[in-house]
Amino acid sequence: MQHFNKTSKTTNTQKPKVTMKQAFITIIWPRRNLVFIGLILIVIRSLSGLVLPWQSKVLLDEVVPNKNYSELYTLIILVISAIFIQALSSFLLTRILSVQAQYLISELRLKVQKKVLSLPISFFDNTKSGALVSRIMTDVEGVRNLIGTGLVQLVGGSFTAVVSLIILIKLNAWMTLFVFVPLSIFGYIALRAFKYIRPIFRARGKINAEVTGRLTETLAGVRVVKAFNAEAQESVVFEKGVDKLYQNVKKSLTATALMTSSSVFLIGVATTGIMGIGGYYMMIGDMTTGDFLFFTLVLGFMIAPIVQMSNIGSQLTEALAGLDRTEELMNMAAEADNEHRTIPLNRVKGAIAFNDVSFFYDKGKTVLHNINFNAPAGSVTALVGSSGSGKSTIAGLSASFLTPKSGTVTIDGFDLSKVKLDTYRQHLGVVLQDEFLFEGTIRENIKFPRPDATEAGLLHAVKAAYVNEFTDRFDKGLDTLIGERGVKLSGGQRQRLAIARAILANPNIIILDEATSSLDTESEALIQKSLSELMKNRTTIVIAHRLSTIRKADQILVVEAGHIVERGTHDQLIAKQGRYYELYTYQAKI
Repeated sequence: MQHFNKTSKTTNTQKPKVTMKQAFITIIWPRRNLVFIGLILIVIRSLSGLVLPWQSKVLLDEVVPNKNYSELYTLIILVISAIFIQALSSFLLTRILSVQAQYLISELRLKVQKKVLSLPISFFDNTKSGALVSRIMTDVEGVRNLIGTGLVQLVGGSFTAVVSLIILIKLNAWMTLFVFVPLSIFGYIALRAFKYIRPIFRARGKINAEVTGRLTETLAGVRVVKAFNAEAQESVVFEKGVDKLYQNVKKSLTATALMTSSSVFLIGVATTGIMGIGGYYMMIGDMTTGDFLFFTLVLGFMIAPIVQMSNIGSQLTEALAGLDRTEELMNMAAEADNEHRTIPLNRVKGAIAFNDVSFFYDKGKTVLHNINFNAPAGSVTALVGSSGSGKSTIAGLSASFLTPKSGTVTIDGFDLSKVKLDTYRQHLGVVLQDEFLFEGTIRENIKFPRPDATEAGLLHAVKAAYVNEFTDRFDKGLDTLIGERGVKLSGGQRQRLAIARAILANPNIIILDEATSSLDTESEALIQKSLSELMKNRTTIVIAHRLSTIRKADQILVVEAGHIVERGTHDQLIAKQGRYYELYTYQAKI
């Protein structure tokens, strides 16, 4: 997606504001050929629409008084032909521009989704997934008003209004002037209303995203909601969000109602004036009955699009507000958009080193303090310690999900903050404590990192992680549907499936975050065998609360309050009788 403002950088204090000029340059101009055809069709449709009022004048002033039947037949054929042309041009307009608008919407959704996935993990930590769904799916829909129906109505209405105005002036300049005054007042009111409405529409998108996000969370966590009998509580939270959305809509409706009521009043005044002035001119013989009917019908052609443009203006305002929010996302720096990340990793041995690394999420609250350790290629490094000690942060830094605030994390001697992320992560495998599974089959989830994997490779991963131990009992085996987030599987089954996925990925570096925490004793014994196979000749960083699972680690780092307080093998740390000894003996008693 071309940025509407290529030079601007979005910050918390500065939000992009898309103008019609920028929207024209980036959305309409690249499709100028289709738009040009559309404009021709709009002109044809508008002109053919004027045939009926023109022939109505001819009917009353020439055909009927002269009882000219031949002219009557010609008139009917002409009007029918004009109506057919109007209908055909309307169909082609919808087919060309509206379909193109829907294609553009789908194209923008793809680009926004791609952009969102390119953003760093920290962005997702601070943003609700449901809110992002709303931003991707809803915010771009207003584009249809820029290149579809909105454009047709705006351009077609403007053209019709201008042509009608010229005809009206020629028919009777004074009557036209009388109509023009209230219409000018209406135009001024509409412009003021649009200026008021735009920030309301922008806020509406944000509120809608928040409400959608909370609803998504509630539905995803419905078991927790029901377990704690919290249905009423969640309903109250949702009710507050819906009310906030309602209050926003009410504000915009007030402005819209003002435009509508002013248009009704001012057009009523104009119509009444036309009746009086027109009646006077007909009585003194300066205007025929046909002229008056022609003037009235053409006046409708001029007024209708002007009134309609108030609705179009609301649509365009909403579209630009949606594009504001879309542009806000598109202006964010992607994870890989770092001019310092220039080093490609062609081959990875897997040697990881932390050199005086410190990190914080919020300034002034340091999570890691000057961490130093080496994890040689093919070695197993275990991280143990109390909850919140910084173990997962070390794992996140190792996976390049986070970047040190000071110090360096290196891979095979290269500074990881300067390495091209895709060339590193293609060699990385991660198994998390609460592993995410996609709705679909067991086969699809295991093949997620390697969709083109062979059946032999898939079956090897299945057997290595002992997934076949439970899939063999399913009627559909690997093609069994597991439900959203794998809800139809037990915790142990989900974990084994996740490990099979990592085995199939065949990475050089493995990060295991509490990979056996969800398992019963029997499942854990099976998984320990598969993990031994997975970790063989691969650099592995393990976070474990079950210390019995890491006795064979090459080195164990005891992390407390962001510091490495002990390091060594299991036997060495037991002999020291320090913090590790305390943790191990405590678990042994349990």
